[in-house]
Amino acid sequence: MLRGRKILLGISGGIAAYKTPMLVRLLMKAGAEVQVVMTENAREFVSDLVLGTLSGRPALSAYIENEEEDAPSWNNHVELGLWPDLMLFAPLTAATLAKMVQGQSDNLLMAVFLSARCPIMLSPAMDLDMYQHPSTLRNMERAKEDGCIVIPAEEGELASGLSGQGRMPEPEQLFERIREFFSQGSWSGKRVLINAGPTYEAIDPVRFIGNHSSGKMGLELARAAVQRGAEVDLVMGPSALEIGADEGFRCHRVVSAEEMKSLCVDLFPDADIALLSAAVSDYRPAQVSTSKIKKTGEQKELLLEPTQDILQELGRTKKHQLLVGFALETDDAEAYGRSKLERKNLDMIVVNQPSAQTGFGTDTNQAVLLTSRGDRVKTELMSKSDLSCLILDQVEKLMEHA
Repeated sequence: MLRGRKILLGISGGIAAYKTPMLVRLLMKAGAEVQVVMTENAREFVSDLVLGTLSGRPALSAYIENEEEDAPSWNNHVELGLWPDLMLFAPLTAATLAKMVQGQSDNLLMAVFLSARCPIMLSPAMDLDMYQHPSTLRNMERAKEDGCIVIPAEEGELASGLSGQGRMPEPEQLFERIREFFSQGSWSGKRVLINAGPTYEAIDPVRFIGNHSSGKMGLELARAAVQRGAEVDLVMGPSALEIGADEGFRCHRVVSAEEMKSLCVDLFPDADIALLSAAVSDYRPAQVSTSKIKKTGEQKELLLEPTQDILQELGRTKKHQLLVGFALETDDAEAYGRSKLERKNLDMIVVNQPSAQTGFGTDTNQAVLLTSRGDRVKTELMSKSDLSCLILDQVEKLMEHA
């Protein structure tokens, strides 16, 4: 979602500036490009060398660099203002806020702000009395009227030793706000079908054949799709995951492969995108006992029959839909995934292998994404939340070429 996004981080001279290197690191790790522009006062609180090293671009604070040398360089505020997809002020001091709403341009950061055509996000941070001062509140309202997105300061212990509202959110929180900003609405009007979790195939009233799938990957896919504005149906097998009513998607609970197949087939015609991450049982007992099978000490034979292949059925009937499958394999994973991609008429397949950190029940995953166009993307080990965003990013690329 943030891969390739250009973010200009404006740092003004407040103590909260010490948090900004971690924010830069998070943005860079997510694939964003980051340019730091800071006030001279900000350099008293955070090292421009550290920020420049983390971002891969010099952290700028003056119009002219190396002024005393033979070949000084000019930092063009117009080019800097036209470069980013988003400009974030963090921390934003009361002084810088006042200059913004008054249109003052007495430093490089203010000149870049006045030249910017991108959305502006503000994270004010200051002592509680400054934050609640009528002039500060008026300036924040004026900034909102001018179209700026204001992230309210948090309450807590402040540098002055007082406690109250004025703290800049933690870097992780600011990162999430940026990610949410870029995710809003990109899938608006799209209907997405997702299945997740295991299926249970009854042997008798108390026993079943199943697997260790938790449904976490599918749940994160549903959440990521909702964040992008999609209308989502999640068909969830018998998972222990709790799903709240405020998640923003419809959750349909099923138990068996037959129930999951029936519901997916019903929902598929209205879907634009289908992400089939469920670990559906390949076999089920040919006969189900109506009463509990008693232990006799003798061997029992269990005759199994194949379940219907949901992915193959949807691949056979798809028309306008973009269809994504998943494959968890212990041997020759990528080769099998490529074969499955072709045999089942998929647009993309997500292939991974089980380990202590990947696969069923884990919070992290690592995968290879293969597409019908011949693309191959190998991911690092990452959270299933981050992987879900990367998968949807790849789906967007397929949609662009559809």
